[in-house]
Amino acid sequence: MNFCLSGCLNLYITCLPLPYKTKNMGQKDEIILLNINGADRPGVTAALTEILAKNNAAILDIGQADIHNNLSLGILFQSCEGNSGDILKELLFKSYELDVNIRFNPITEQEYRKWVDMQGKNRYIITILGRKLTARQIAGVTRIVADQGMNIDDIKRLTGRIPLDEDARTPKASVEFSVRGTPCDKELMKAEFMKLSSEQVMDISFQEDSMYRRMRRLICFDMDSTLIETEVIDELAVRAGVGDQVKAITESAMRGEIDFSESFAQRCALLKGLDVSVMQEIAENLPITEGVDRLMRILKKVGFKIAILSGGFTYFGNYLKQKYNIDYVYANELEVEDGKLTGRYVGDIVDGKRKAELLRLIAQVENVDIRQTVAVGDGANDLPMISIAGLGIAFHAKPKVKETAKQSISTIGLDGILYFLGYKDSYLDEQM
Repeated sequence: MNFCLSGCLNLYITCLPLPYKTKNMGQKDEIILLNINGADRPGVTAALTEILAKNNAAILDIGQADIHNNLSLGILFQSCEGNSGDILKELLFKSYELDVNIRFNPITEQEYRKWVDMQGKNRYIITILGRKLTARQIAGVTRIVADQGMNIDDIKRLTGRIPLDEDARTPKASVEFSVRGTPCDKELMKAEFMKLSSEQVMDISFQEDSMYRRMRRLICFDMDSTLIETEVIDELAVRAGVGDQVKAITESAMRGEIDFSESFAQRCALLKGLDVSVMQEIAENLPITEGVDRLMRILKKVGFKIAILSGGFTYFGNYLKQKYNIDYVYANELEVEDGKLTGRYVGDIVDGKRKAELLRLIAQVENVDIRQTVAVGDGANDLPMISIAGLGIAFHAKPKVKETAKQSISTIGLDGILYFLGYKDSYLDEQM
């Protein structure tokens, strides 16, 4: 077997391109791309790179992926001592010994320089989310990327491994694409992503891959219909017997049809005479949005400052503050006399403009660049803060808000934000 292998290798070397065979006769150093694949196990990468090290080769680029225990390893190296033929022969012997496949591709200096020159090209991160991801969804995203003349550099799964048993599956899936290039038409690309996300029931995030993306430090949440699955003013209105009237005004305001401050005053007036004891009952039974517990635990663990900037009420914001160790709460204060609501409020209304001002203020206090901030909300009055944040997310938002915001989540819980931030389940599970 060894004799046969040796004969085959000699034949292979004989058939290599001329530079490989004449390297020892004064040819300049070659650049060679190695592609290795096969069953993954400890020591494969070490054994192959040790051969390069022994021959003083310079590694110009290296990348490795593992899918279902199958190794895919790429190494771009330059031979520095006129011995590329010897290196390749050793690598072939070693790959046979390791039972992996290996291919060699010569790279010209012109090709290499062109590749280096692409270093300054724009880079973007595309993240897709859903209850589960299908080939049709991924094909749709990658087709849009290709049609825009962009190239995919890397793909990785952010959520955990998927069991075959449907009942044992996690209710969410996420994949992240790292792409390079400049879109031919960025607005058209975003429009196509939005259309695809609606048709295929998934969320698509398109972000610039800047240094700030993985350095977010401050996150500001709307409260009603974001951290909690209700509008507390509607809950209060039901107890006051004016539920339908208040709900109609709330929905109109959230759609951006009437001014938020005007609608707020109208709704507060309808609450006149309600006993304040009702507020505690509502607070203790707030329906927390899916994913909030996990999201808050992880955000605090990694050092985020967390704020609630709400057009709702301080009483309920403070309840959540204690529950999740939130750092800041800014909301509206209801006026109380003799244990009952007066139908008026105290101080300035926290509307959309005020939310944006507060985000800037907290960022300044915490010495955080505005590009390191995240803002999350569902209503039209959240758009000002969403638009100025480094990462603005419309969560289960009204159509107008979703169309205006740069990013949106509509298919999974609030912990989907973690994937837009680039976190992987495998890492989080280990650390938590």
